[in-house]
Amino acid sequence: MNSPDYQPFQHTPEEIALRSSIDVPLLLLPKRAGLFAERALRLRQKAAGHPMHDYLMFMAVVCEAQHARLSGFAPVPLPTQEQIDAAAAEGRALLATEAWPRDPAWRGELRALLAQVLGKLPADSPARTGVSAVIGLPDQTLEQQADRLLAGITLGLDLATAPLIAAGLQLYWAHLVTRTSALGPTVFHPVENSNRCPCCGSAPVASLTRVGGRQEGQRYLCCSLCGTQWLMERVQCTQCFSDKSVRYRGLQPAQAAAEPEKAPAIEAETCDECHHYLKTMHMAREVHVEPVADDLATLTLDLLVSEEGYVRSGTNMLLLFGDPEAEPGAS
Repeated sequence: MNSPDYQPFQHTPEEIALRSSIDVPLLLLPKRAGLFAERALRLRQKAAGHPMHDYLMFMAVVCEAQHARLSGFAPVPLPTQEQIDAAAAEGRALLATEAWPRDPAWRGELRALLAQVLGKLPADSPARTGVSAVIGLPDQTLEQQADRLLAGITLGLDLATAPLIAAGLQLYWAHLVTRTSALGPTVFHPVENSNRCPCCGSAPVASLTRVGGRQEGQRYLCCSLCGTQWLMERVQCTQCFSDKSVRYRGLQPAQAAAEPEKAPAIEAETCDECHHYLKTMHMAREVHVEPVADDLATLTLDLLVSEEGYVRSGTNMLLLFGDPEAEPGAS
């Protein structure tokens, strides 16, 4: 993803003064014009010759529909000053998924999004059945599935249709975050080295080491839901925050050792303290990486590190795994 698709979020004069010696933005908010469009383009690029070609192309169609719907998203209530002050006082994300009252408009936008997807799919596409099924779900079922999805609960979650419902939730929260940011420069309160999104409280999909300007060489975590990016210290576990046993694993370790300039653009940052991992992506090695798309396209890396006993600390809402019969938190 190119740097112009994210804008540094402004801070108070006091915060700016405190960070003047570093001058690195803590928060990068997604721009409405680029978030889903860039993701869709990257998915199409990665689909060429990929074993998951059909799924990546299907997700590209979904992201294109997200982009189209975002430009004309139905009006929804934004945070009041009282809500903004309360979130700041409590030190929580303003639009935290577990606390923010979802507006019913998200369901209408989801159905409109999926109707657009249906219009783009070939008549013989096997994906049409799942898309049509989600469109026809009762409101109560959609809300129940959304609750489980946002809470990371697989019990009772339909893993086959969850990515489609997730697309609607991503659309809704991207709309909320981008519109809420216009209310003022201090509505969001990013905290350094947090492993949760400062806007919606969601887990990251991956981390991204950026290039250009004040972000050169800085590592940002990338929200799996709203697309926000926030600053995180490098070579530090994003699960337990330890820096003692962090190692990096790529799909081409031998080649990278012989030719460092060919080191993989995407690696798994593993921690031997807590045995978790999260992918880290390096724009200096591939400037067009996009966290969600490139995560989907490197599923083989997940399988390799999982076989070594590491558990993923983040999530990609467009491709979920788990046992729908398992209790929450069960291994």
